[in-house]
Formats: sequence, structure tokens, C-alpha cells
Amino acid sequence: MDLAYSIKEGFSGIGRARFPAAVTMAVGFFSLMLLGLFGSVSLSFFDLIQEVKSRVELEVFFSEGMNDAQAEALALKMKSIVGVKEAVYISKSEAASRFSRDFGEDVVTILGVNPLPRSVKLKFKPDYSSQESISRIGKQISQLDYGLDIRYNKEYLTGIERNARLFMLVTAAVGGVIALGTIVMNAYTVRLAMYARRDRIKTMRLVGATRRFISTPFIIEGAVQGLVSGGLAALGVYLMFEQALLRYEPAIYQVLHPSAMIVYPGLVLLGLTLGVFGSLLSVARFLKEGKS
Repeated sequence: MDLAYSIKEGFSGIGRARFPAAVTMAVGFFSLMLLGLFGSVSLSFFDLIQEVKSRVELEVFFSEGMNDAQAEALALKMKSIVGVKEAVYISKSEAASRFSRDFGEDVVTILGVNPLPRSVKLKFKPDYSSQESISRIGKQISQLDYGLDIRYNKEYLTGIERNARLFMLVTAAVGGVIALGTIVMNAYTVRLAMYARRDRIKTMRLVGATRRFISTPFIIEGAVQGLVSGGLAALGVYLMFEQALLRYEPAIYQVLHPSAMIVYPGLVLLGLTLGVFGSLLSVARFLKEGKS
């Protein structure tokens, strides 16, 4: 009975304060839609960063005094290091073949000898593709033999990680501002509804109504507003991606679509969460003020 009453009162509250509720849901819709678009781009950017980092290679060159058997044995040891996904051994003859394929010239014909060293190209698992992890793995490799020349594009990887951190910081800041604005608007609407029914709330207190009984309808009111805002925002992002972007910018759609599939349900859940949270804050503050 209490739940049925609370749900009925929650919807009635929205009906009694149509304009503030409509404004709150409209602001929530635009805020969450903006957050959804920004989130899709951010997730896609993160995926792109991970893809670029997964392609980073560390190359180890062996000294001329080392034969194929020794080099291959060291390559196997490198492959067993934690974090190494793949270790491809390149012999002197294979290096010459690659040179000929890339440059169209036979290095042995030109120089009379093959000066290209034996080497190993290492690729890393996703969790070990950071500059710090690769540097640590490089130190482990250097301890295997004193004649190893270890190379990787440290500056390139450092630049990627720096830009990724900056982008994530901006994303968190923008997302935080939008979320805070949505919470404030929901809290404001619920507070108006409680103020309009302050005499009724006072009467309910006098007859012994519990705090939970009084507050639940207002929390449901905020939850409904947040749910509607989140649902409309998800629909807006869906139409923008599945209709406009797919039709006019299919290449961008292919990049952003996987992230958008996560964002759709996320917006509905986020809208509901922010609506409930804003209502809880407003109800707690109003009831506290009513006691004093």
C-alpha cells in the first residue's frame, strides 16, 4: 500500500508542477545527450589510443659475435618475459630479404657482404604497452646479454600517453560539470514540489508519518524525471548516430558506433541515478530544515 501510494504521489507531483518538471527534464535531456556524445567520442579515443599503443614495438639487435643458435635462444627467453605478447626473430638473411623488398635493392650485391644484424621484434600485451612497462621490460632484456642494442620510440609513446591523460582529464571535468548541473536541476524541482506541499508534509509529521513515507514520493518523482531525461537523451544520440551520422559520415560512424552501443543504456542508467541522487539531497535538506 505504501509503495502504491508513493508511486501515485510521485507521478502526481510531476503533474502538479508541470513547468518546473518539464524544464528539469529538458535540461537533463540536453545535458545527458551532450554527455552521451562526449562519452562516445571519449571511449572511441581511448580505444584508438589502446590500438596505437598495441602496435608499439621494441626491437633488439644482436652483436655480430653472436650466431643464429645463440640469438634464437635469447629470443625464446625474451618471449617468456611477463608482458611480451610476441617475439619474432629475424636472421641476417631475413633482414636482407626485407631490405630488398622495402627498397628494391640487394644489400649483398651492393656491398659484397650482409651488414644487417640479427634482431628480435617484440610486441606487448595490452596491460604492458605503457612507456613505463616497456622500459621495465627493456631493462630485463638488457640483463640477458651485454651485447644487445635495444630500441623503441620512447618519445612517440610518451607523447601518446601525455595526450591521453590530458584528454581524460578534460573528459572527467566536462562530465563532472554536466552531471552536477543535472543533479542541481533535479534537486531544485523536487525542492519546489516539497515546498508547495509543505503544509501537507507538516500535517503528515504531526500524525506520525515516517521519514521514509514522506520522502519516497519525492524520490520517485526525481527518479522518473531522470529516467525520462536519460531515455530521451539515449534516443537523441541514437538518432544522431544511426540516422544522421550513418547517412552522411559513414567513416566516422564506423569509428564511434561500438562506443555508442555502450552509451545508450549508460545514459538511461545515469539519468535515473542522477535523478535519484538529486532527490535524496533535496529531500534530506528540506526535512532537516523542517525540523529546525
